[in-house]
Amino acid sequence: MGGLVLTAPRSLVLPWTNVYGLARTLVALGTAGTLAFSSAQTLFRPVYTMGDYPLCKRFTAGSAFCLAPDSYPGLTWIKWGCVVVLLVTASGWRPRWTGLPHAYVNYSVYTGIAIGDGGDQIALILSVLFALVTLGDARRWHWQTVADGAGTTPPGRVLALVGTSALVVARLQMSFVYFQASVAKLPHAEWADGTAMWYWGQNPAFGAPSWLRPLVHAVVSAPWGVALMTWLPLVIEISLAAALLLPRRARRAAMAAGLFFHLCIALVMGLWSFALAMAGGIVVLCLPLGSALHRRRASSGDEPAPQQVDDLGVGEPALPRQGDKAAAGLHQ
Repeated sequence: MGGLVLTAPRSLVLPWTNVYGLARTLVALGTAGTLAFSSAQTLFRPVYTMGDYPLCKRFTAGSAFCLAPDSYPGLTWIKWGCVVVLLVTASGWRPRWTGLPHAYVNYSVYTGIAIGDGGDQIALILSVLFALVTLGDARRWHWQTVADGAGTTPPGRVLALVGTSALVVARLQMSFVYFQASVAKLPHAEWADGTAMWYWGQNPAFGAPSWLRPLVHAVVSAPWGVALMTWLPLVIEISLAAALLLPRRARRAAMAAGLFFHLCIALVMGLWSFALAMAGGIVVLCLPLGSALHRRRASSGDEPAPQQVDDLGVGEPALPRQGDKAAAGLHQ
């Protein structure tokens, strides 16, 4: 456990850092990939007992795709318009301007397409919460350091509180997702006896691609291999569910394991948009609120660093600053 280092009265942690910016980029790229690499005919099709997508009824009627629900050319144009919005969001340009459009596009995708999955759902939840953070984010790019004096005025402090609260909710949401994902598997005999991944490895719809199939089949055919591939995801999911209770180094280890876990899911099952959405959530879950990523560089020794940076290049949480007065630093 680290100590509390104060050089000025403690204030609100500012949420506007490149950590939440990285999470926004990952989530936006995941949804952009779904739209860019899927045709309108694939995304919008009849579903048995549900009807023709987009449905455009009640809650789903506000989807952007309801502007042309019966025209594949029209849906294609709308689809590429959404891709442009998502790519601009992913670039980090003007988060205050792109936050609400990002959330609206994710709402349109989740309610409009016929093949939605859990990744689309978590992307919608995160983009709505990120939109609340962007309301107070006046930076030109979400990769930049927040300006001196941000969050010091009464409106700024309210917006900082709203943004920080939204990120807290996002962290709790991700923790619950992984708790539910791990606990829901435990009653099933295949997960308990360590054979579940053998069945997934043989599944023609979700199994490994042809270039990876020989390696996956060799691993899941060995008793130790299939047990490892079955139980290790449970350990990772439980670790991520408990990440908020872990010390900093353990939380970083859980983050690395979680990112590797979703990379493997993307490679084996092809769920890239799901992997990117979950990766964005993991970044918010595991890195301290208000912290920022920094490129490590040698210090001249003449100038004090404005932030202490740990061994992974993550700086302390940002707090409001006035003039040249240093703000408080909180080691988690």
